[in-house]
Amino acid sequence: MKYFPALILLFLSACSQPEPEENVLRFTAIPDTNSSELEAKFKPVAAYLSKELGVKVEYVPTADYSASVEMFKNGDVQFAWFGGVSGVQARAAVEGSQAIAQGVEDPKFKSYFVAHESTGINLSEGFPKALKGLSFTFGSSQSTSGRLMPEHFVTDRTGQQPSDFFGNENSFSGSHDKTAKLVEAGTFQAGALNYMTYDRMVANGDLDPEVCKVVWVTPTYPDYNWTAHGSLDPTLVTKLQQVLLEMKDPALLKAIDRPNGLIKATNADFAPVHELVVQLGFL
Repeated sequence: MKYFPALILLFLSACSQPEPEENVLRFTAIPDTNSSELEAKFKPVAAYLSKELGVKVEYVPTADYSASVEMFKNGDVQFAWFGGVSGVQARAAVEGSQAIAQGVEDPKFKSYFVAHESTGINLSEGFPKALKGLSFTFGSSQSTSGRLMPEHFVTDRTGQQPSDFFGNENSFSGSHDKTAKLVEAGTFQAGALNYMTYDRMVANGDLDPEVCKVVWVTPTYPDYNWTAHGSLDPTLVTKLQQVLLEMKDPALLKAIDRPNGLIKATNADFAPVHELVVQLGFL
């Protein structure tokens, strides 16, 4: 009988061990707008994917663009909604990773250059050289539409680096919506951001287009994409792609700002971005 208490403790300890975790697919998305809003929007997407794939799917929020790539690289998430740059970085870091879907708009994406009304600059077809010497902010330092492509076009059109052309060292607001609001408030005289974010904010009454004015629209380039991790079973990747392409619920498409739905994507679609990423030392 003297061993009875020990047996009880052993039994209780065994019972308290956690059950093995069920198979879960996890995904993240670059925080190109307010992160709390993203979490609210992507939870229904996770529920839809869970139902259609027959596997539990969870959305995992991330602090910034670099963190989303690191999560993918470390295998903490099995697929992700990336921008052009972050997608290139993630696929370069994980062998066998594939871009599998993109928005209808993404093969020909674009950025807006915006300026505060007080600058007196209006929309023009050519790059507005009147931006020279003004205070200017990009979005995230790793953003395709908020930094990489706008920076490329500044250099291409002016022959100068942004830090030389504008009246301040490169500033990064952190997200597209913040860039718009900073220019609207006059904190910065000008900035560059994702055109879809600007259009959505204006449509929702969150931004005054007469104060934060579009002054130039960039040429188009490939951008956002769903990318699957190289460790995923090919059959599951095919199924995931199919489910994404068949996602038609307007509320779900609104969550990723792709009201016209998704189309197939391949790694080759993002070759122009890959070239710039290498050129600028982002890999």
